[in-house]
Amino acid sequence: MAAVDLLPGPPPGRADFRLEAGKKGNRKAVLGAASRRVAAGGPAMAKFLSQDQINEFKECFSLYDKQQRGKIKATDLLTVMRCLGASPTPGEVQRHLQTHGIDRNGELDFSTFLTIMHMQIKQEDPKKEILLAMLMADKEKKGYIMASELRSRLMQLGEKLTPKEVEDLFKEADIEPNGKVKYDEFIQKITIPVRDY
Repeated sequence: MAAVDLLPGPPPGRADFRLEAGKKGNRKAVLGAASRRVAAGGPAMAKFLSQDQINEFKECFSLYDKQQRGKIKATDLLTVMRCLGASPTPGEVQRHLQTHGIDRNGELDFSTFLTIMHMQIKQEDPKKEILLAMLMADKEKKGYIMASELRSRLMQLGEKLTPKEVEDLFKEADIEPNGKVKYDEFIQKITIPVRDY
């Protein structure tokens, strides 16, 4: 996969996430607007979130849908997102709400919630973050940066790593301390999904 393929595409529409209501265990997307969009070549729900993710999000969303109306309070959004492993700041949550025209005292439905979660997950994508950091360091656009430059960035920017953590990361990714680090190879080595056993 080329490094450029890791950059995000267009955001999904709200209809891309609608599930058939009232049919427990049914995993098909609603026919209608979403299926017409898919038939027309537009984005499909599965392209953005897996069915397992959607099920997990629905379960957590339901816990905060206290009146069982298919809506949660905007004030609960930060908590629900963090329960699901996202780490938005209060400012990011406020921007998500503003994007969807929801004020702090408002409510949001599951479809809107899925769209917000997708945007947050995409924003927090570690491959994208690593790629952007490496692109910033590679002023001459050579496709690689020196290991010493990467070490410096990992210890000084964002969530700073300790020298031991950087050493372990370099060892795991087979990076020579004075060598070159190619974007694609590095990103693939350090973001291999963890297997479920």
